[in-house]
Amino acid sequence: MASGHGKTVEYAGLKLHEPEKWHKYLGEGLASLMWFWIFVRAYHDGSTLLFGHAPHFEHELEHEAHGHGEHDGEHH
Repeated sequence: MASGHGKTVEYAGLKLHEPEKWHKYLGEGLASLMWFWIFVRAYHDGSTLLFGHAPHFEHELEHEAHGHGEHDGEHH
């Protein structure tokens, strides 16, 4: 077997090589970027995800409930 892979760790008979430091830092950086993106999207799209409609939809419902529909100038 080749022995130039750095430190080896054994788990239940399975020998694994420890990752290089840059692998660890790259993985942590990408994981941080992923969570940042998830929180940004939740901030912008959270009401759609939770309530099933876009945020502007609530404003349209309030507007129509107060008697302001698409036909504001028309009288029936």
